Amino acid sequence: MPSANGAAGFKRIFGNLGLLLGGKAGAGALSLLYLIIVARALGAHDYGVLVLLHAYVTLVGGIVAFSGWHGIVRFGSLALEQSDHQRFLKVARFLTLVEIGFGAAAIITVIALVPIVGPHLDWPPEAMKFAALYSLATLANVRSTPLGILQLRGRFDLIAAHHLVSPVVRLAGCILVWLLGGGLIGFLAVWLASALAEWVSMWVFGLWQLHRMELGVPITGPVRGTIEENEGLLPFIATTNVDITLRELAPRLVPLSVGWMLGPAAAGLFALAQRASVVLEQPALLLGQASYAVLAKLVVERDFAQFRHTVWRSAGSALLLSVPVIVLLAFFSSTILDLLGGNSFRSGAELLILLAVARSIAIAAPPIASALIAMGQPSQSIGVNLAANLLLFPVLLLLLSWYGLDGSGYHAVIQAACSTGLLALLFRRSARGLA
Repeated sequence: MPSANGAAGFKRIFGNLGLLLGGKAGAGALSLLYLIIVARALGAHDYGVLVLLHAYVTLVGGIVAFSGWHGIVRFGSLALEQSDHQRFLKVARFLTLVEIGFGAAAIITVIALVPIVGPHLDWPPEAMKFAALYSLATLANVRSTPLGILQLRGRFDLIAAHHLVSPVVRLAGCILVWLLGGGLIGFLAVWLASALAEWVSMWVFGLWQLHRMELGVPITGPVRGTIEENEGLLPFIATTNVDITLRELAPRLVPLSVGWMLGPAAAGLFALAQRASVVLEQPALLLGQASYAVLAKLVVERDFAQFRHTVWRSAGSALLLSVPVIVLLAFFSSTILDLLGGNSFRSGAELLILLAVARSIAIAAPPIASALIAMGQPSQSIGVNLAANLLLFPVLLLLLSWYGLDGSGYHAVIQAACSTGLLALLFRRSARGLA
């Protein structure tokens, strides 16, 4: 049984989640407005081209770029716990250099593969030409170190504010392009501007908070000795990065697969249905962010009873909170798609329901995955994501060929059930050994 203060970790997680959702609620309202503008202005085909180009860039960026926020939270927490500010800053500098190097490699890779990928996805000539410049949108992935600093500082209010940056830029840009009568390239330029704003603003927030910590050590300086001073740093950040990459692989790969097999119009319809169901996906991702710092602290403090209680209660509460949204989408799926994109999108009603069910199942996974990482077992989460995202990928291709666009919805349900179920089983087995 948890102690009298056993709910403290749970309250901190959902307190953090509340701040993050506050930012996402505002971002969701703004994104709804710009989505209506761009979907109605471009139509299903050109909207599909925009989606495919953005999905391609973010896919390559997600695979090649490096995410190290788990590393700064875990090893930064240990250094700060020992008041070793020099070691903390060396970890931060080291991860920053790693991020920048992999980010540059991602941009080069995006540009190199455009002539191969673009024709297969039916991109028009103007989109092919713009794709090289759009490769800079991969920089939106190069911001995990400042994200980790904000988590260490408990500044989830700033993380929430950061969620508003991209939609504010997109909404303002979409209105401007719409008023000027612009087309596909105009909206792609807006998407690029929002990615760059997302990148810059997170670094501004992170460096500001790092300066406010008043560590008594210069922010800039050497990184030599970082690996030796932090035992297990390299394997930890490598495995957690692979875990994040695999977790985000399917959402980025599926639209490209739909476009590759069914064309840009189908990709546009899938993207709109997916965006409508994102009301469930985003809380799941944010719950993983909100829970990791809390769970890592409980592990460091060796409060394992509260740790187990917090994980199961967080996952169960997330599942229950998703039920009303599923019911709402089930009754009004056609109307929602019509309002968002127009009458040509109404045929995606069944797909929207299937995606919403999948998001509901998957909403319990992030706190469990965060718990496994906090226990120093990221490889288990990686194994689950490998099975769910890669081993089940051929199933997606089969379902698309058998059921058309709805096959992507059936695949999402199967994938969510497998990944969440396996994570729960692995955590239950691993948590038994904690004492």
